[in-house]
Amino acid sequence: MVNAVILAGDNDDSKLKDFSPNKALLEINGKYMIEYILEVLEETEEVEKVVIVGPEEFLNKLVKGKLVEVIPCVNSIVENATNGMNYFDDDKMILILSCDIPMITYEAIQDFLKQTEKVSADFYYPIISKKVNDKKYPGVKRTYVKLKDGTFTGGNIILVNPARVKKIVHKTKEFLENRKNPLKLASVLGWRFVIKFVFGKLTVEELENRVGEILGIKPLAIFSDFPEIGTDVDKPSDFSLARKILGSKNY
Repeated sequence: MVNAVILAGDNDDSKLKDFSPNKALLEINGKYMIEYILEVLEETEEVEKVVIVGPEEFLNKLVKGKLVEVIPCVNSIVENATNGMNYFDDDKMILILSCDIPMITYEAIQDFLKQTEKVSADFYYPIISKKVNDKKYPGVKRTYVKLKDGTFTGGNIILVNPARVKKIVHKTKEFLENRKNPLKLASVLGWRFVIKFVFGKLTVEELENRVGEILGIKPLAIFSDFPEIGTDVDKPSDFSLARKILGSKNY
C-alpha cells in the first residue's frame, strides 16, 4: 500500500491564468482538472490515503464526503511536496502527483507501481520515450532529453521513500525546480555530464548512479509506455488537447 500527495498549489507563471487562477481548478468538459486525478486514485487499490496540497477553501468543498484531506499550499513545489510527505507517517511509500495530468489512467498508475515492486529504491521516476509519446499524441511538444538509450521525457508522478527523501529535501530542490530544463539539470550533475549530455552519450544508468552519489539515495528510472503520465496541461494547446481526449467516446 502507498499514500498519495497531489500538488495543487497556485502557479504565478501559469500560461492558463486566463482560464483559471489555479490549474487544479481548470474546468475540462464539466469537471475540474484535479477531479480526473482523484477518480484514478480512487480506483487504484494500492492507494490508501490521499492528501491534496492546495487552496483549502475551495478544495475542501470539492472533496467533501471523500476520504481525502486538504492542507494549505505555499509558493514552492519543494515545500508543498515536503508538507505533503510530512502529513503522513514514514511507514509507507508516497506517490506524489502534479494536479495537471488529467489524462492519467488507472492502467498507467498500475504499470508504474508494479514496475517499482521489482527493484528496491528510494526514488522512482517514470520516463517516456519520444516514440511512445509521438505515437499517442503526434505533434504535441514536450521537453525531451537525448540519451544513449533513446530520447525521453519525464513523467509528472514520482514514488518516494519518505524516511529517506525527507532528509535530502534541500539537495533535491535543484533537481525538482530544473526538472524541465535539461541543461540546468545537467549542470547540477557536473560538467563532465554536461559534455556527455550535449553529445547524447549519457545512459540512464549513469544518470541514476550520479544522482544517487549526489543525493545519497537510490533513484531508479521507470520506463513507461503510458505517455499520459507525462502529458501535462501547461499551456492553451495542452488545454485543447485535454478537452479533445477527455471528451472522446473512446477515452
